[in-house]
Amino acid sequence: MGTPPPITGVLETAIYVDDIKRAAKFYRDVLGLQALIEDDRLVAFDAGPASVLLVFLRGATLKDVVLPGGTIPAHDSSGPYHFALRIPKDALSAWRDHLVAKGVLVTAEMVWPQGGESLYFNDPDGHVVELATPGIWSNDSDLPVAALQNGI
Repeated sequence: MGTPPPITGVLETAIYVDDIKRAAKFYRDVLGLQALIEDDRLVAFDAGPASVLLVFLRGATLKDVVLPGGTIPAHDSSGPYHFALRIPKDALSAWRDHLVAKGVLVTAEMVWPQGGESLYFNDPDGHVVELATPGIWSNDSDLPVAALQNGI
């Protein structure tokens, strides 16, 4: 069977919340994310280059959605999720101060062996949100993609 075709990144991360308006306010007002789409069951936020955070109202996606272009299969989940949003290395301290000023409790911090750093906190639904600098994973770097491909 050969090698599979390439994967170029994670396009979407989805979380499920109990109060869509409360969640939208948190992600908009605390994290400064801009909504791409917003309705009574979904808010899709721009989470950086080629990355979208989907915030679904829990239970609102239990049936397939048939659209002119095809069908979106039903999905849902319960319990707290974890996801990380990338931040520049020099923004960690400013983010810590910003979260405190917004009344958000930083629940944990981590310095990773490769030099990356993380701040952890919870959103209003208990999801564990991580703000992470480059240097956590071996495939994560501040270098441009072209430099990585050239072995720099």
